[in-house]
Amino acid sequence: MYEEAEQLKKALERRPVIDMASGVLMATWSCAAEEAWQVLVRVSQYANTKLYDVARAVVAATQHQPVPVHLQDHLAAAATAWRARRADGA
Repeated sequence: MYEEAEQLKKALERRPVIDMASGVLMATWSCAAEEAWQVLVRVSQYANTKLYDVARAVVAATQHQPVPVHLQDHLAAAATAWRARRADGA
């Protein structure tokens, strides 16, 4: 029970950062919340990096901090894929 409570606490602490990162993507790319979420998940999966760490990097970039090298290509690929889907009307 204690472990479950700790996991819930950790999730509640990390959720605002993930939400902020989604907001950054929504504002930057003019995309919907679900699309921003999908981008974060895609980058997390392909970069083999926790979603929270991807979100922190996106938020940190708004403060002119460099995006970690291992995430740069994955974010660029996600942006390209998102733009292609948008151009196709999907």
